[in-house]
Parts: sequence; structure tokens; C-alpha cells
Amino acid sequence: MSPFYLLISLLISIGVIVVLISKFKFNAALALVFGSLLMGILTKMNLLSVVNGINSGFGGMMTGIGFPIGFGIILGQLLSDAGGANVIADKVVKIFPESKAVYAIAFAGFILSIPVFFDVTFVVLIPIAIATMKKVNKSIPYMIGSISIGAGIAHSVIPPTPNPLAAAEIFGFDLGIILGVGLIIGAIVLVISLFIYTKLLDRGLWKSEKDETGLGLSIQEQPKLERYPSLFEAMLPIFLPIVTILLNTIYSVLMPGKESIILQFLGTKSMSMLLGTIAAYIVAIKYIGNDKATSSATKSLEAAGIVFLITGAGGSFAEIIKLSGVNDAIVSLITGLGGNAVLVIALSWILGVIFRQITGSGTVAGITSMTIMASIASTVNIHPVFIALACLSGGMFGATVNDSGFWIVANMSGFSFSGGVKTYTLGEAIASIVSLVVLIICAIILSII
Repeated sequence: MSPFYLLISLLISIGVIVVLISKFKFNAALALVFGSLLMGILTKMNLLSVVNGINSGFGGMMTGIGFPIGFGIILGQLLSDAGGANVIADKVVKIFPESKAVYAIAFAGFILSIPVFFDVTFVVLIPIAIATMKKVNKSIPYMIGSISIGAGIAHSVIPPTPNPLAAAEIFGFDLGIILGVGLIIGAIVLVISLFIYTKLLDRGLWKSEKDETGLGLSIQEQPKLERYPSLFEAMLPIFLPIVTILLNTIYSVLMPGKESIILQFLGTKSMSMLLGTIAAYIVAIKYIGNDKATSSATKSLEAAGIVFLITGAGGSFAEIIKLSGVNDAIVSLITGLGGNAVLVIALSWILGVIFRQITGSGTVAGITSMTIMASIASTVNIHPVFIALACLSGGMFGATVNDSGFWIVANMSGFSFSGGVKTYTLGEAIASIVSLVVLIICAIILSII
């Protein structure tokens, strides 16, 4: 079967997935499975092999990241319900001088969105952002844009959110790599993006009469607790997994050929996230009691099913791409183009942008683009983490009406459509483009070294 036919089959399958999601409002997981079936049929695979491939792809993805995703969701909910998220946000804001209030809010969103989903981070931060806005005499778009940039970057590129976890599994590298590189590049991108964003606002981008409706939801502080965790207690569940993962990665780099069973054990995705979740549970029990902590953990998983299904279905699609021979066709195409690292990163970003624009789902955009690009990672002289980050960064671009985060930001902030575009959409788009530039610079420097 010719490489051209295989690539056409892939494009048709992707097109069907996109149409099912965007036009017919199919559940993304169902669309991915249907696309996997279609690609298997188009490439004339044995039907039983297609079904087995879908099952094994789903199972393989869940084997690697199922528990970490679940633990991360529980950790984030416990941290929020026990008041830890509020403590972190409040303390981070107080660390910065008033002149840098927008950076304080952005970094608070950045830290909180490592374990907590974007919508929860936004709900926690917006009262603090509004209070800070009044204190430093900044208009509301500065604060909402800073939350969107900080939280959007961390949610997109730093584990334990599903896409960065899936990146390590799809490309086959150590989770500590994307954790460390994601933290460093994410922080750099945040500072540059927020600088650009605030300059645009300074030049008159925001038009209150057109961009604000005055009909935002009532923004209230979260229910008051009798006691709140200390900053150390609030940060412990977040940094415990980060430290254990990074220690294992650093040890393996500094001590090649030597093994530390304890570090390997604690540094696995499942065990590191389990440690963080246990820490969050202990803190939650201390401040809201065992019954409420248990209820919080249970509540957190009610919305987790779709995350598991989409992530696992992405694994199914990846497996069919591999079994059908499309991987080899993609490799031959890229090899023919010279295996240029900059070109590969740019292509990875563009794929992420395309899938995010059409489907509205950052998860679908990230997993689908990484699935396609994973097959060519070995053909270029750059670590695959940069290719993964390019796919994930592309998935931040162009989030509007088909993205739930857009409506959460617009409705809670009292913005019109244009107001939502000028904060949430524009903020993440700037971060996406800055990420691409930073990653290309990294590719050029590493290719020279």
C-alpha cells in the first residue's frame, strides 16, 4: 500500500473525526473511536485486528496515565475544597509588589493550574483578582487576561493534567523531562506573553462600552472556613509529586548505569501522584473533616469519566495509526524533507492549532497532533519533549465559542463576545505563539550544540 494512500486515509479519518465533533456535536471519545475504525477499514486492516488495536491502544494509554489522571483530579478538588487553593493564590499575590499585580495573578494561576483544572482555578482566583484590581487601580481585562495566560499555560504543558501526562506516554520519555522543561519554558512564556498582552491593553485595545456587558455573574468569595491550611500545607500536595519525579529523573541523568529502586518507585507517575493525593487528603481531613474530604474526592471523579474516555480513545487512534503503517508513511515524508527540527516543531504547532480551532478541545488537539508527530520524533536531532510541547502549545491557540473555558471567563467577568476574545482567546493565543518562538529557538540552539 503506497504511502500516499495511507496519508490520504489518515486525512480522511481525521476529517471525519473533526466533522463529527464540530458539526454533529459527537462526544470526542466516540468520534476518535469511530475515526480509528474508519482508518483501519480504509487501510484494509483485518477487522478483528482493528478492534484489538483499539482495545490495546486504550488499555495501553490508561495503563500509563489512568491512575495519575485520576489522582490529579482528586488532588485538585481536595486542595480547592480545603481552602489550600485560596491560600496559595492569596500568598502569591502578596509576594509581588503592587506594580506587578498582573504578574502576581498570572503566577498564582500558573501554580494553581498544575494540579487544578482551569475552570476551578478561575473561580478561585477571580475574587482575588477583582480585589487586587481595585487596590492597584487596574481595569478588569488586565486581571482576567493574566489568569487566562498563567492558568492556560500550566494546564496545557505541565503534568499532571491529561495532555502533558499523555505526552510522556506517547513519545516514550521520562515524565520528569516534560515536568522540568514544561515548568521552565512555561514560566518564560508567561512573562513574555503577559508583557506583550499588557502593552496591547496599554495602547487602548479594550473598549469598555463594547467589551463589557455589566451582566457578569455575582462574584463571591468561596465559603469561609473556620481554619485554613498554612502555605506549606497547601503547597505540599503540589510539590511532593514534582520533587519525587524530578529527583528520579535527575538521579538517572547524573548517575548513568546506577539504579535507585526507591527513587524509581517514588518517581513513577502513579506513585508520585498517589503521594500528592494522600498529602492533600490529610490536609483536607485536618481542615474540613473526614466526611467532607471523602465527599470532595468522590465529587471530583464525577466529571472525570470524559477525561479518561477522550485520553484513552486518543491512545486507540495512536495504535491504529501505528498498526496501519501510517507511521512509516509519515516518517518517509519527513525524512524526505530533511528531518529539519525547526520544520518539525512548526508542523507540530500548526497541527495543534488546526485541531483546537476545529474541535474546541485542547485535549483532542494535543493528543491527536502528538499521535501524528510521535512517529517522526526519532528522525530529527532534538529531544521529543520539544515536539510534544509544540503540539500542546498549538492547542492553546484560537479558543473561542466551542471552548467551555471561553464562556466561563466571559460570563463570570461580564464580558461581551469581543471582551472574551480580547482576554481569554487573545491571552492564550499570545502564549501559544510565544511558545512556538521559544521552542524554535531551543531547536536551533540544540541543533548547533
